[in-house]
Amino acid sequence: MKIYNFDGKKNICGTRVKLARKKKKMTQEELAAKMQIEGVLIERNSICKMEIGERFVADYELVALSKILEVSIQWLLTIDQNI
Repeated sequence: MKIYNFDGKKNICGTRVKLARKKKKMTQEELAAKMQIEGVLIERNSICKMEIGERFVADYELVALSKILEVSIQWLLTIDQNI
């Protein structure tokens, strides 16, 4: 399966994931642990790659991220050049 890039990144939610995570004063390790509790097997390194756009984000991961970070999926997927 070929994963395409959008503006040189593999996802558009990474910047907002990082923003929401930091707002909650959560480390990447803590986010990964909470994702695992939600049934998404992911490690801190993958969270890092997700946030910098080097990793594709699956739809089920977006659902878990939205729940854990207490933000909407729509917000995670909004492209904002001012962030």
